[in-house]
Amino acid sequence: MTNGTVASGISEVDKRTMSVRFPLLWPMRRLMTLDRYVLHQLVIALLATTGGLAALIWLMQSLHFVSLVVDRGLSLRVFISLTSLLVPSFVAVVMPITTFAVCLFIYLRLAGDRELTVMRASGLSPLALARPGLICAVLSALIVFVLNMWIVPASYHAFRQYELQIRNKMAAFMLQEGVFTKVSDTMTVYIRSRDQNGILWGIMVEDDRQPDSHATILANHGNMIIVDDIPRVVLYDGSRQVIDRKTGRLNMLVFQQDTMDLATAHQESQRARDSAEMSVSELLSPDPDEVAARDRGKFIVEGWRRLTSPLTCFSFAMVGLFAVLSGGFSRHGGITRPLVAILSVVGLLALTLLVQNLAGRNVSLIPLIPLLAILPGLVCSYLLFAPEIKIFLRLRQQA
Repeated sequence: MTNGTVASGISEVDKRTMSVRFPLLWPMRRLMTLDRYVLHQLVIALLATTGGLAALIWLMQSLHFVSLVVDRGLSLRVFISLTSLLVPSFVAVVMPITTFAVCLFIYLRLAGDRELTVMRASGLSPLALARPGLICAVLSALIVFVLNMWIVPASYHAFRQYELQIRNKMAAFMLQEGVFTKVSDTMTVYIRSRDQNGILWGIMVEDDRQPDSHATILANHGNMIIVDDIPRVVLYDGSRQVIDRKTGRLNMLVFQQDTMDLATAHQESQRARDSAEMSVSELLSPDPDEVAARDRGKFIVEGWRRLTSPLTCFSFAMVGLFAVLSGGFSRHGGITRPLVAILSVVGLLALTLLVQNLAGRNVSLIPLIPLLAILPGLVCSYLLFAPEIKIFLRLRQQA
């Protein structure tokens, strides 16, 4: 019994000593409960806020594709499948902002309900209080990193390919009887009628894809085929008329059968890739054959933006945590510190966009991109945790 009492006493002394000298090693049973309590609120709010904001942006961006549904008969299923491929890019953009908003307002609610006051009175240090927010920020940073490195480039590439495929195939369904249909900016097609077998009668095509050789094609009949997702029309018993701009003569070619691509599908299939489709390694070392010299800086900046945007999750979360945890208790609450935190994040976003635009023109400014991403978080961490860390180091030296 005595040994058990002594052992219990030593254990209590050890716990108290560790709680003072080692703030990160607070008794797990007590802290883990509080961590789970706060972290649960942060994660639920983060999922709801990020999902709602991403859905709002998706809805706004989807308006650009409504014409495909209204004017060209695209099905709702295909419309949702196409636009949903943009959602990962929306999530990657809004998550640093929603992480800041969630950390700020959840901790403000805890402060307003006096829960932070109780936690401080129980002996929790600022680092222990901020730990759930830091965990939430790290989770957000990991999600944004995975999105930027792999998911967003793959999904955006799939979106561009799917959009091209839809627009190419759509040309086969755009042709209406007795109507001059502008298939693209450089091609207009007219058909007199279409029978039950899908054969087109009385075909006229105005083909301006070659700037120096505008052609008018007439055919008695033809039919539509799809080859490699590109719509083609097989024309029978027709002629191709081209005016020579130098001599003014009309050149006519009579044919029994000819095949032509609709619109500019073949040219678009050879399109240059967008920066959002490239991997980080391709962005940081652009291929001269694929990226023009004047655009090289923009591609490099995009690569650095993908690498550093996860760090902004940490920095923005620390700005919110510092705004709530740095000050003392106020009976009437306070709007000054939250407002300053919000304005600070807005200013950081604007400054980041400015630096990225300038760095796209002058690559010597690129080191400012990671500096802006991590410096606010480090400064807030130092201001918030430095006194606690100094006490810990002093006690360790004394020991």
